[in-house]
Amino acid sequence: MQAAGEKVYFNTEGYNPYFVTSSYISESLKKSLPADFKVTDVKQIRFYGAGYSDHTVDILSEALKVVFPNAKAHIELDLLGAARALLYSKAGFVSILGTGTNTGIYDGNKIVKIIDSLGFMLGDEGSGSSIGKKLLGDYVRGYTPVNIRKKFWDSFQLSPDDIINRIYTQPLANRFCAGFCKFVNENINEEYCYGLVKASFEELFTNLVSRYPDYQAYTFNCIGSVGYNFKAVLELVSSKFNMQLGRLLPSPIEELVNYHMNFVKW
Repeated sequence: MQAAGEKVYFNTEGYNPYFVTSSYISESLKKSLPADFKVTDVKQIRFYGAGYSDHTVDILSEALKVVFPNAKAHIELDLLGAARALLYSKAGFVSILGTGTNTGIYDGNKIVKIIDSLGFMLGDEGSGSSIGKKLLGDYVRGYTPVNIRKKFWDSFQLSPDDIINRIYTQPLANRFCAGFCKFVNENINEEYCYGLVKASFEELFTNLVSRYPDYQAYTFNCIGSVGYNFKAVLELVSSKFNMQLGRLLPSPIEELVNYHMNFVKW
């Protein structure tokens, strides 16, 4: 049994219950836990995740109960977790730019305004999946510059048919697309790759951020590898929309642990 106050960290894959089942989540969690971790000692769980709804909360609750039979699970929207990590109890604008996108206004206690990102198929502007989708679409259509096309082939050996097959016949197409953000980042000094990211961030501000009332009165606070790794481009686009950058973190976990250790009664 872990000592009181001891922190034990481990990594899991991301779980969006719109794309995976309860049994998938529970089996994945079991594989991710440290070998000597006693799941029966866990009494409370604070889970923040994407795809939050009454239906998906039931899926998550069922999965967590299988893995942690003695724990009471508190399941919240991932954006609330981001807000607590970025701002603690201070009000402000918060966003997530990772595989997907989420944005909202936080009053220091709860999220009070959200414009739906619409997910991978219809939206998620500014996300890893959106940037990757733009790259793959141009590659399949033959629009990428010759040097980028060669680098892409040398890195992945994927033909246009391979890409179409992977996206339309296999699961988790959003993760597949987001996986190519690393390639874009590695080649960000290429005008083409820089332009992909800039265009995606401009869509983010045009379709989501600028639609919030008085958005320019806030700073742009963000959790996620996409916002963090492409900070220079994000700052450029943000200033174009007269909004200053605030805190950018690649991951919420450290600050979220601090929030729950210091601001929440267990």
